Amino acid sequence: MDRRQFLRKGAIYSALGSLYASTLGRIPALAMQPSTSGPGNYDLVAVRGGSPVELYRRAMEEMGGMEKYIRPGQTVALKPNASWDVPPERAANTNPELMTAIVEDCFEAGARRVLVFDNTCDNWERSYANSGVAEAVEKAGAQMLHAHLERYYTEVDIPGAQRLHKAKVYERLITSDVFINIPVMKHHASTTITIAMKNLMGVVWDRRFWHRNDLHQCIADFCLYRKPDLNIVDAYLVMTQNGPRGTSTADLARMQSLLVSSDIVAVDAAGARMMDHDPERIAHLRIGAEMGIGEIDLDKLNIKRVML
Repeated sequence: MDRRQFLRKGAIYSALGSLYASTLGRIPALAMQPSTSGPGNYDLVAVRGGSPVELYRRAMEEMGGMEKYIRPGQTVALKPNASWDVPPERAANTNPELMTAIVEDCFEAGARRVLVFDNTCDNWERSYANSGVAEAVEKAGAQMLHAHLERYYTEVDIPGAQRLHKAKVYERLITSDVFINIPVMKHHASTTITIAMKNLMGVVWDRRFWHRNDLHQCIADFCLYRKPDLNIVDAYLVMTQNGPRGTSTADLARMQSLLVSSDIVAVDAAGARMMDHDPERIAHLRIGAEMGIGEIDLDKLNIKRVML
């Protein structure tokens, strides 16, 4: 990505906090007047301009705090992207510093246990280690769980699904009280983008079925089984090409941003806009909205935008 492309991407996201009409016109769905609601009453929060941890802390403050989602004594399952055997600076996986902050927040909210897992694409041991995710969550007191064997998964029915009528789901997710989805936002060769909805492919055993049977429909179908209680999107470094694994740091744009919402379709729609895509043209987002999984029209949402 050359300097001109990089600056253009930054200008797109700056519309979240700017009232200049010429900039706002680039992404009208995120160009609403600032909300008058207070913390804890927003459908979606978008923060830009700090470190991954600073972005997260401010976003959760605006969302009403982690205690809004976790009650004392509960077991919390965290699903980051830890799927790829590449270092953190390649941004193929969720930022480790962000993961540490989220785990600490879960315990401060009263969680009894915090469980973290991903059914990785690359070798699971190397992916967990080289992504930095395992070390980050374990030092904060969470358990980084193995998810590489079929016996860890239980088959469930998905009522209302069009293609994905059954799936083998990671057992520890099924038994957890709270489910928090923590994807990294990036390009994907098969689906254009991969954010919150597609990150859920890492909680099932047989991803090959999805690829053979209308991938976009399966992505939407699975959300009928269990939508996350909260989606925290790492958009600090964003892979804009050669995703989902990437080839080098040349694939990245420094957007220095974070999105939070309990609406999995809405948070993906906002991410799509940030990456210069019309959400309606991303098939799994459009299908998800049509199935009533979430809201794709950002004009209908109460969005809080913060520039640090």
